[in-house]
Amino acid sequence: MAAPDSDVERRARPRHRFLILLDLVFRGLRASFSLMQSFYAAVGIFLLAGAVVATAGTWAFAELAARMRRGATQAMDDGVMQWVAAHQIPWLRVTMASVTALGTGVVVMMVVLVAALFLWLTKHKHSAALLLVVAVGAILLNGILKAVFQRQRPSAFEWGTEVFSSSFPSGHAMSAAVVYGTIAYLAGRLQRTHAARIATTVVAVALILLIAASRIYLGVHYPSDILAGMTVGFAWAAFCMATLEAIQLIARRRAPRVLAEDERPPETEGRRASGASPG
Repeated sequence: MAAPDSDVERRARPRHRFLILLDLVFRGLRASFSLMQSFYAAVGIFLLAGAVVATAGTWAFAELAARMRRGATQAMDDGVMQWVAAHQIPWLRVTMASVTALGTGVVVMMVVLVAALFLWLTKHKHSAALLLVVAVGAILLNGILKAVFQRQRPSAFEWGTEVFSSSFPSGHAMSAAVVYGTIAYLAGRLQRTHAARIATTVVAVALILLIAASRIYLGVHYPSDILAGMTVGFAWAAFCMATLEAIQLIARRRAPRVLAEDERPPETEGRRASGASPG
């Protein structure tokens, strides 16, 4: 027959259970704190990365603009334009005129509206809002920069298309970098395979470079105009993309709580209201 528990053992058992429970509570608190730290760290990393890229792009644009104003880029710009003037091909000129139309304001905004509508209807409202913000922001920013610098257009040969504003930075190059780059990024987030994302990126980069090259070939922009437009465009787009990633993290963190509070099945709510037992 087993010996009866002593008074000391009986007093130790509740204390032992209490320590186990306390240990579990502390572990839960540590895990929750770790998850909270990871969440805010992830959001902070995305925002910091966007700010760093935007700052680097702004610095590079400012350096290029300063060199342009000092005339340090003019020799290179004139040399490229003279080479292009000596290699004009009629069929290529017509092709470039068609390609450059893909970077005009009307075409770009139509692409943005169609893509944003598709994203909105497929329940990607944050992505749709990002696309609209990044496109409108690029148009406004380019208009401000053109008004500040007021650079004259090249005159190496007759232009192959109509233009209505100053030259620096290129609005077509900036719009192409912002809009087609952002659409490629948003499409990549929806694609399931790595190969599909690579293909989308390659097509977007090729389209951006073709639109940029068309502006030089048609004689309406210097190479430094193109480089400046693409630099500030990618910087603005990268900042908006990083901001979207942070917003998506916050939305995913809130989604389970919203579902629990606002999307309970009607029959469950009915049972709770009537006080009936689910079993």
